[in-house]
Amino acid sequence: MRRTIFIIPALALLGILCMHMPAYAQETLSVQVKEGELRATPSFLGKIVARVAYGDRVVSMGSRGAWKKVSVREGRLQGWMHASALTTKRIALKAGQTSVRTGATQDELALAGKGFNEQVEAAFRKENRNLDYTWINRMEAFKVPPELMNTFLVQGSVVPPPEGGKP
Repeated sequence: MRRTIFIIPALALLGILCMHMPAYAQETLSVQVKEGELRATPSFLGKIVARVAYGDRVVSMGSRGAWKKVSVREGRLQGWMHASALTTKRIALKAGQTSVRTGATQDELALAGKGFNEQVEAAFRKENRNLDYTWINRMEAFKVPPELMNTFLVQGSVVPPPEGGKP
Protein backbone atom coordinates (compact mmCIF):
# COMPACT_ATOMS: atom_id res chain seq x y z
CA MET A 1 0.00 0.00 0.00
CA ARG A 2 2.78 2.41 0.92
CA ARG A 3 4.58 1.60 -2.28
CA THR A 4 1.47 2.36 -4.38
CA ILE A 5 1.02 5.73 -2.65
CA PHE A 6 4.59 6.65 -3.64
CA ILE A 7 4.42 5.32 -7.21
CA ILE A 8 1.23 7.19 -8.25
CA PRO A 9 2.55 10.71 -7.43
CA ALA A 10 5.95 9.81 -8.94
CA LEU A 11 4.30 8.74 -12.21
CA ALA A 12 2.13 11.87 -12.25
CA LEU A 13 5.20 14.08 -11.75
CA LEU A 14 7.07 12.22 -14.49
CA GLY A 15 4.10 12.69 -16.84
CA ILE A 16 4.01 16.44 -16.18
CA LEU A 17 7.74 16.75 -16.82
CA CYS A 18 7.48 14.79 -20.08
CA MET A 19 4.67 17.06 -21.33
CA HIS A 20 6.89 20.12 -20.97
CA MET A 21 10.04 18.52 -22.39
CA PRO A 22 9.52 19.61 -26.06
CA ALA A 23 9.42 23.25 -24.98
CA TYR A 24 12.87 22.90 -23.44
CA ALA A 25 14.25 21.06 -26.49
CA GLN A 26 13.51 24.05 -28.75
CA GLU A 27 16.47 26.22 -29.68
CA THR A 28 16.39 29.92 -28.84
CA LEU A 29 18.21 32.13 -31.34
CA SER A 30 19.01 35.83 -31.73
CA VAL A 31 18.38 37.96 -34.80
CA GLN A 32 21.78 39.12 -36.08
CA VAL A 33 20.63 41.45 -38.87
CA LYS A 34 19.50 45.05 -38.56
CA GLU A 35 15.95 44.17 -39.57
CA GLY A 36 14.95 40.54 -40.01
CA GLU A 37 11.98 39.49 -42.08
CA LEU A 38 9.62 36.79 -40.90
CA ARG A 39 8.08 35.17 -44.00
CA ALA A 40 5.00 33.05 -44.61
CA THR A 41 7.00 30.51 -46.65
CA PRO A 42 10.67 29.45 -46.59
CA SER A 43 11.62 31.67 -49.54
CA PHE A 44 13.02 35.15 -50.09
CA LEU A 45 9.94 35.69 -52.26
CA GLY A 46 7.56 34.62 -49.47
CA LYS A 47 5.15 37.17 -48.06
CA ILE A 48 6.60 39.13 -45.14
CA VAL A 49 4.37 38.57 -42.11
CA ALA A 50 6.43 40.56 -39.60
CA ARG A 51 9.75 42.26 -39.02
CA VAL A 52 12.06 41.58 -36.10
CA ALA A 53 14.87 43.79 -34.87
CA TYR A 54 18.53 43.13 -34.21
CA GLY A 55 18.94 41.22 -30.96
CA ASP A 56 15.34 39.99 -30.77
CA ARG A 57 15.03 36.42 -29.51
CA VAL A 58 13.15 33.80 -31.55
CA VAL A 59 12.41 30.15 -30.88
CA SER A 60 13.26 27.66 -33.61
CA MET A 61 10.47 25.17 -34.27
CA GLY A 62 12.11 23.29 -37.12
CA SER A 63 14.03 23.81 -40.33
CA ARG A 64 13.81 23.23 -44.04
CA GLY A 65 17.12 23.56 -45.84
CA ALA A 66 18.68 26.90 -44.89
CA TRP A 67 15.39 28.19 -43.48
CA LYS A 68 14.22 28.06 -39.85
CA LYS A 69 10.60 28.11 -38.79
CA VAL A 70 10.52 30.38 -35.76
CA SER A 71 8.06 31.83 -33.30
CA VAL A 72 8.35 35.27 -31.77
CA ARG A 73 6.60 37.23 -29.08
CA GLU A 74 5.86 34.26 -26.83
CA GLY A 75 4.59 32.17 -29.75
CA ARG A 76 1.95 34.67 -30.87
CA LEU A 77 3.61 34.97 -34.29
CA GLN A 78 5.27 32.33 -36.45
CA GLY A 79 7.09 32.38 -39.74
CA TRP A 80 10.27 31.50 -41.63
CA MET A 81 13.68 33.18 -41.40
CA HIS A 82 16.85 32.39 -43.32
CA ALA A 83 19.46 30.82 -41.02
CA SER A 84 22.03 33.46 -42.04
CA ALA A 85 19.94 36.08 -40.19
CA LEU A 86 20.10 34.11 -36.93
CA THR A 87 22.76 33.19 -34.39
CA THR A 88 22.89 30.95 -31.33
CA LYS A 89 24.74 33.71 -29.45
CA ARG A 90 22.72 35.95 -27.17
CA ILE A 91 22.99 39.54 -28.37
CA ALA A 92 22.86 42.20 -25.69
CA LEU A 93 22.64 45.89 -26.53
CA LYS A 94 24.28 48.15 -23.99
CA ALA A 95 22.60 51.37 -22.94
CA GLY A 96 24.50 54.60 -23.30
CA GLN A 97 26.43 53.71 -26.44
CA THR A 98 26.06 56.38 -29.08
CA SER A 99 26.92 54.07 -31.94
CA VAL A 100 25.96 50.43 -31.88
CA ARG A 101 26.72 48.22 -34.89
CA THR A 102 23.43 46.51 -35.62
CA GLY A 103 24.63 43.63 -37.75
CA ALA A 104 24.35 43.15 -41.47
CA THR A 105 21.32 44.02 -43.55
CA GLN A 106 19.39 41.42 -45.53
CA ASP A 107 20.95 42.85 -48.72
CA GLU A 108 24.47 42.50 -47.31
CA LEU A 109 23.76 38.90 -46.33
CA ALA A 110 22.38 38.09 -49.78
CA LEU A 111 25.46 39.54 -51.49
CA ALA A 112 27.83 37.84 -49.05
CA GLY A 113 26.07 34.54 -49.70
CA LYS A 114 26.96 34.98 -53.36
CA GLY A 115 30.59 35.67 -52.48
CA PHE A 116 30.29 39.41 -53.10
CA ASN A 117 31.73 41.82 -50.54
CA GLU A 118 33.67 45.10 -50.43
CA GLN A 119 36.98 43.41 -51.24
CA VAL A 120 35.54 41.60 -54.28
CA GLU A 121 33.95 44.85 -55.49
CA ALA A 122 37.25 46.75 -55.05
CA ALA A 123 39.18 44.10 -57.01
CA PHE A 124 36.56 44.14 -59.80
CA ARG A 125 36.69 47.95 -60.03
CA LYS A 126 40.48 47.85 -60.17
CA GLU A 127 40.45 45.31 -63.04
CA ASN A 128 37.70 47.19 -64.92
CA ARG A 129 38.60 50.87 -64.51
CA ASN A 130 36.88 51.84 -67.76
CA LEU A 131 33.39 50.76 -66.60
CA ASP A 132 30.86 53.41 -65.56
CA TYR A 133 29.24 52.56 -62.21
CA THR A 134 26.83 55.53 -62.14
CA TRP A 135 23.69 53.46 -62.74
CA ILE A 136 24.84 50.68 -60.44
CA ASN A 137 25.29 53.19 -57.64
CA ARG A 138 21.82 54.63 -58.37
CA MET A 139 20.23 51.16 -58.38
CA GLU A 140 21.82 50.33 -55.03
CA ALA A 141 19.98 53.32 -53.56
CA PHE A 142 16.54 52.10 -54.77
CA LYS A 143 14.24 50.93 -52.00
CA VAL A 144 11.37 48.75 -53.17
CA PRO A 145 8.59 48.30 -50.61
CA PRO A 146 7.44 44.67 -50.15
CA GLU A 147 3.92 45.57 -51.34
CA LEU A 148 5.29 46.90 -54.64
CA MET A 149 7.49 43.81 -55.03
CA ASN A 150 4.47 41.54 -54.48
CA THR A 151 2.48 43.51 -57.07
CA PHE A 152 5.34 43.09 -59.55
CA LEU A 153 5.46 39.33 -58.91
CA VAL A 154 1.69 38.95 -59.35
CA GLN A 155 1.53 41.07 -62.52
CA GLY A 156 4.48 39.20 -64.00
CA SER A 157 2.98 35.81 -63.06
CA VAL A 158 6.13 34.99 -61.09
CA VAL A 159 5.35 32.13 -58.74
CA PRO A 160 8.03 31.12 -56.26
CA PRO A 161 8.58 27.38 -56.06
CA PRO A 162 6.97 25.65 -53.07
CA GLU A 163 9.14 25.31 -49.99
CA GLY A 164 11.41 28.12 -51.22
CA GLY A 165 13.12 26.01 -53.86
CA LYS A 166 16.16 23.87 -53.36
CA PRO A 167 18.29 24.63 -50.28
